[in-house]
Amino acid sequence: MLSTAAHTLGFSLATRTAFTGTRYAKSHEYLTAEGNGIARVGISDYAQKALGDLVFVELPAAGAKKKRGDGLAVVESVKSVSDVYAPASLEVLETNKAVVADPTLLNKDPEGKGWIAKVRLTNLDEFDNLLDASAYKKHCAEEDAHH
Repeated sequence: MLSTAAHTLGFSLATRTAFTGTRYAKSHEYLTAEGNGIARVGISDYAQKALGDLVFVELPAAGAKKKRGDGLAVVESVKSVSDVYAPASLEVLETNKAVVADPTLLNKDPEGKGWIAKVRLTNLDEFDNLLDASAYKKHCAEEDAHH
């Protein structure tokens, strides 16, 4: 019965790893687990360094539902305008209005006070498929080697 309920929710108990820590997309967004399928999403420190000084943030609407890879938010720096993509399928529960008032929070503390939205993941398996910190660090080093 429980495994049937879990399957209906889109994840398997047999392969479920702990929903903890921070995971990263190759497109430089992160998800930090807060428990019960809830996570904070934002851009990584690597992303903010590449973007430069951020001057504007467009947040998603609360209640918005996004599939992995959909545009979630927009950040504008002195260099460019960039989309922030949903690193996993999710529903937006709350947005961080502090980053609209002070976009430099994304530069100063991207994985802390500079989060973009608090979300409910709609497919926890997608969290497991993201990169852990070690794999993400390696991905960033490979990206740097190609530039």
